[in-house]
Amino acid sequence: MKKTDRHFKLINFLQGRRTAITADRLADECEVSVRTIYRDIRDLQNSGVPIEGEAGVGYLLEAGYTLPPLTFDVDEIEALVLGMAMVCNWTDDKMSKSARGVLNKIREALPQKTREKLYGTALYSFKSSTHIPWSVDFSAIRQAIRERRYVTLMYEDAQQKASDRRVRPLALLFFGPIWLLVTWCELRGDFRNFRLDRIKGLTLEHATFAEEEGKRLRDYCESGEIIDELRR
Repeated sequence: MKKTDRHFKLINFLQGRRTAITADRLADECEVSVRTIYRDIRDLQNSGVPIEGEAGVGYLLEAGYTLPPLTFDVDEIEALVLGMAMVCNWTDDKMSKSARGVLNKIREALPQKTREKLYGTALYSFKSSTHIPWSVDFSAIRQAIRERRYVTLMYEDAQQKASDRRVRPLALLFFGPIWLLVTWCELRGDFRNFRLDRIKGLTLEHATFAEEEGKRLRDYCESGEIIDELRR
């Protein structure tokens, strides 16, 4: 759980409580260590959230405190609308549905005046004639990246030479109109990028991989050796 999400969860959990809640109980609720809860509570207090209490005693949120409503300026609203439109047109149906769902939730949480600005945004994105379709399951790839699951690819390069690769999926990169899957390739023992439109088959394995130095996304980014598949 991200730090920001955890802070919101802590505030929501403490709201309406009449007795102090111990750090142990909060740690169980957020599935983190007690030390992390201590840091989170301190950060919230420093940001002005009226939480009373101390370590070993428990914490209590001042009665009547509520989270402030969502506020966005015009530039932020336009970024949200345009970003949603681009996601809808350059990913898959599942992610498109999620993007629309997020925008609907934000719209419902906005004050009426800000909501009117959202409706008045005139920024659009449509599918381009340069869009290159793929047959591989985009959502399955995202799942493999999140869960660090090995993937077996059936890949066909620019010369239509086929090969099977067992890879560690690390990230998806969009170089419009091309999507690339960044991986650590077990066959080559190095980082490799694979164009989604050239992946002819994909199997998610049950086996997972741990992060190893030299094989992580961080190592890929720091190496500066991004393989330009767009020219292949």
